Parts: sequence; C-alpha cells; structure tokens
Amino acid sequence: MRTAFIKTLCELAATDARIWLLTADLGYSVLEPFFQQFPGRYVNVGVAEQNMTGIAAGLAMSGKTVFTYSIANFPTMRCLEQIRNDVCYHNADVKVVAVGGGLSYASLGYTHHGVEDLAIMRVLPNMNVIAPGDPVEARLATQAIARHVGPCYLRLGKAGEPIVHKTTPVFEIGKAILLRDGSDVMLVSTGAMLQDVALAAEQLAASGVSPLVLSMPTVQPLDEPALIAGARRTGHIVTIEEHGPGGLADAVAEVLLRHGVHARFRSLCLNRTPIITAGSQTALRSTFGLSVEGICKAARALLADPAP
Repeated sequence: MRTAFIKTLCELAATDARIWLLTADLGYSVLEPFFQQFPGRYVNVGVAEQNMTGIAAGLAMSGKTVFTYSIANFPTMRCLEQIRNDVCYHNADVKVVAVGGGLSYASLGYTHHGVEDLAIMRVLPNMNVIAPGDPVEARLATQAIARHVGPCYLRLGKAGEPIVHKTTPVFEIGKAILLRDGSDVMLVSTGAMLQDVALAAEQLAASGVSPLVLSMPTVQPLDEPALIAGARRTGHIVTIEEHGPGGLADAVAEVLLRHGVHARFRSLCLNRTPIITAGSQTALRSTFGLSVEGICKAARALLADPAP
C-alpha cells in the first residue's frame, strides 16, 4: 500500500504545485521518489511529530495541501493535540498518513501497534478517516483525499499487501465498495483485512452460505445507506478490522442503533488489552480470529445461533 501511495502522490504533485510532503525522519526507501522530484516541497522535520503537524497546519493555512507521513502511532497519537487544535479546529488541508496500521509492525511490540487510531481519529471534528483494503484502494484513496479540502487520515498497511480488486472500483470518500453480493450474512471489512475477508467469502459460498461483502475504506463518514440496506437484506453482520474497540464495529453498531435496524451482529477485532506476545502479523491476527478460518467460523456461528 505504501508504494501505491507514494507513486500516486508523486503523480498528483507533478500536476499540483500545492502538494507538500512532511515526514518525521521516517519513510526511508519509500519517500525518496518524492524528494528527488520535488525537493522544494519535501521536509524531514526530524523526530518531532508535534512540530511536523504544526508546520503542516501553517503550510495549509497558506494555501498548500500537506501530507504528513510516519509509522503507525507516531503521526497520530504523539501529536494528537496538534491534530485536534491546529488541523481539525481550523479545518486545515492536512492529510495525516500512517503506514503500518494495525499489527503491520507486530514484532516491534505495542509501541508500534496502530490499534487505537481509527477510534481516536474518527471522533475528531472535520476529520475523514480512510483505511484502504488493498493497493488499488490505496491509490484511489490518495487521489480522493488530495481532491478533498480539509483534514483526512489515511491508514495504510506496510508493504506487500495483495491486490484484491480485479477491476478498478468507483471510489468516493464516505462510500462503501460492494465486493460481493449475497443474502445470508454481510461481511464488512476495513483496512488490510480485505483479502482474508474475500477468501473467507469464497469458502462460505462453497459451503452453501451466501455472503455479502462490503469493503468499507471510509470509517468516517460511514456509508450508512449501504450498511442499512445490507443489514436489512441479510439480518446478520460480521465486522472485521485489525483494530481494537472503538473502530469499525462501534461505528457500525451506532448506525444500526440510531436507525432502529435489527440484525444479528458479531465483531472480529483485537482486545482492549495490549498485546505483549512477540510474533508475526499473521500469527497475532490468528490469535484474535482475524484469519480466513476465524472469519468463516464467526459467520457460521452467527448464522447457527438461534435468535433470542
């Protein structure tokens, strides 16, 4: 995803002189193409994320479209006050980009686990929260947030995420992408879980279950009509996210409750307790049911559970 992001950002910057890129001494082997092509619009501020966000807000106030970039928690929670007060409060045209969302940097421990970011960023004023599911969505999301005037948060995986979309979908901030139509259970995915969700849907379909799959790259604002329609059609919902409480599942539940939509609901996500076990991203995902097998198991259990 990060490769798709920087390639797309370079393409956009070539035709829009307002685009700047700031980093807090991270992004080596990734950001060089931008620096080489646009050295006058690239700033490495050093390990100073709060300063980076303040500079970005100032540049945005002078008419620039500014992207900030760092790993997981660093461009978000380390400078949350500056994002809230300098960027969101002023509706500044700053795009916060976090690479390594979820457990992408699993082996580096909890300090590098981006597992609260969706919850925190989605409650900020004026902030659009976007977590693409594959490199295709990452490219389209980068284009979309560059066009959008105002704060955006772009949550990327690390590298090597597979392409899920066989054709280029229509991408719009605030809109879900229908990956597969179905009538028995709706699988709602955000971020890099998309491939496993798609594979799980294939296995469910092969066993006689008809899954409806929504890729939900925008967590805020959420595509309420798509969720309501899918919930009413299937009556069963499983949300899948590489994130802890407060993210996609809570956002979906809020929509269902507010609109009085009754559906059986299951959330696949991480626990609130920090993960202290060392391991690969795949291994840690599996621990919490964030795998093809775990998704199939959750969907079948939900369908088999008798209504109260």
